[in-house]
Amino acid sequence: MSDQPTKLLERSGVVALAKPSGLATQAPPGFPSVESWLRGLLPAGAYLGVPHRLDRAVSGVLLMATTPRAARQLSRQFERRQVTKTYVAIVAAADGTQLASGAAVEWRDRIAKRPDLAEACVVGPEDPAGKEAVTIARTLGEVAPGRWLVELAPVTGRMHQLRVQAAARGMPVVGDTLYGGPMLSVGPTLETVGPADSRQQPIALHALSIRFCDPDAAGEIFVTAALPPHWPAAAAALLPMV
Repeated sequence: MSDQPTKLLERSGVVALAKPSGLATQAPPGFPSVESWLRGLLPAGAYLGVPHRLDRAVSGVLLMATTPRAARQLSRQFERRQVTKTYVAIVAAADGTQLASGAAVEWRDRIAKRPDLAEACVVGPEDPAGKEAVTIARTLGEVAPGRWLVELAPVTGRMHQLRVQAAARGMPVVGDTLYGGPMLSVGPTLETVGPADSRQQPIALHALSIRFCDPDAAGEIFVTAALPPHWPAAAAALLPMV
């Protein structure tokens, strides 16, 4: 697996990158991150804004801004839910479970961060810490016995939203041991194999595409990121046409 981002597009002060799993979006000085990698490519003192983030364990499209205007425009679009994000995940269904392919369903929950922990959970309507989380989910097909590819379009942006909502429905993301998922292999058969350092362990959640408004011109920008090479070929074959 690559441990470095790759540039997908650079336009109107926006840099779209393909982030590998295991690499933080931002990190303290001296630790690797997408931000420090991109900063190393820019002239000394150049502006770099971070209006968008992906969890360290997640791969896929990530947006950075190289002008204050682009950073402001993107931040405003995210706040107003004007950015369309599409993820795909391989989830682990219970033995014998058959997920219906095709039809989109709405996942609506209230999610709260667990006190003093870097994780979240679904809570009841009476919990004041809970915030509404909405995702449109669609099952694309089975990629291996008990492993299903799902398409996830988050409407809101809560902490670990997709991971928590999938786990709450009894189908945690493969590799996401934090929320009960089985380990993910780095090979084509999804065997239980992974790096010794759990922080580097990938999960099968990938930011496939993002659509946003050009900060400097009329029109939309649409960017996609190919699936990581360690994902099974059966997943790529099930991806929707874009």
